[in-house]
Amino acid sequence: MVELSMSQAQAPADRQTGKIVLRWVLYIVLVLFALFYLLPLFVMLTTSLKSLEEIRTGDLIALPREVTFAAWRTAWSEACTGIQCEGVRPFFWNSVLIALPAVAISTLLGAMNGYVVAQWSFRGANLFFSLMLFGCFIPFQVVLLPMARVLGVMGVAGTIPGLIFVHVIYGLGFTTLFFRNYYVSIPSELTKAAKVDGAGFFRIFWSIFLPLSLPIIVVTVIWQFTQIWNDFLFGVSFSQAGTQPVTVALNNIVNSTTGIKAYNVDMAAAIIAGLPTLLVYVIAGKYFVRGLTAGSVKG
Repeated sequence: MVELSMSQAQAPADRQTGKIVLRWVLYIVLVLFALFYLLPLFVMLTTSLKSLEEIRTGDLIALPREVTFAAWRTAWSEACTGIQCEGVRPFFWNSVLIALPAVAISTLLGAMNGYVVAQWSFRGANLFFSLMLFGCFIPFQVVLLPMARVLGVMGVAGTIPGLIFVHVIYGLGFTTLFFRNYYVSIPSELTKAAKVDGAGFFRIFWSIFLPLSLPIIVVTVIWQFTQIWNDFLFGVSFSQAGTQPVTVALNNIVNSTTGIKAYNVDMAAAIIAGLPTLLVYVIAGKYFVRGLTAGSVKG
């Protein structure tokens, strides 16, 4: 009996020890995956802080023996993007001028579309939403020629307003999808009660639905900003000198050769180009996940 009691007491302890071991194994595996994923960023950062002499003679993953920010200064204001040597600075601000209005407009229009489809039933609503959803899966390359024709007719080809228009149109399907799925989780009785109280279409939207939309607005803003900032195809296709975004400038810097390949400048320019989206995800990443799951359960 004594031996049986001891074996019964030992079993829970063994299970607890096994759980602790498995947990630590999981943590170790996750840390290894994180290190492997962050290794390219580490290499880019350390290379951008090295001199060309140290890059040629040193180790790829070694820390810089002497930290220098000369490559960052060159990438920002002196690197050549073809025949111009102004760095990525003007192109960076072009991306800001493109991304901010495009994100705001596409988010607002997507919110109104989602509100209409989810809460105001009308004939053809499902067809309308299906067509908007279909627009999310149209490849970029398919719309290049029709969009170029449209921009030419509108007289905004090669301009920043033209690029804003392109990104708003292409992102509208995604923003509508996000807001529609979120607004479906809001009880329709809320809309009916507001109608009884005399509230109209826009009053209900501005006073009731928009204040409830903060989680999905965060998701949409992060999604749209990332897509627009990182876009290269639309930027290179529908821009011209003076209106090109930072991704086009980065490509031109990397592919421009002046006798010596400045890997530290290339890495610094790449980090500058990707820094805004990296900061957005670091600062608001948890809100992105919360917003995605906020409307997943219908109350």
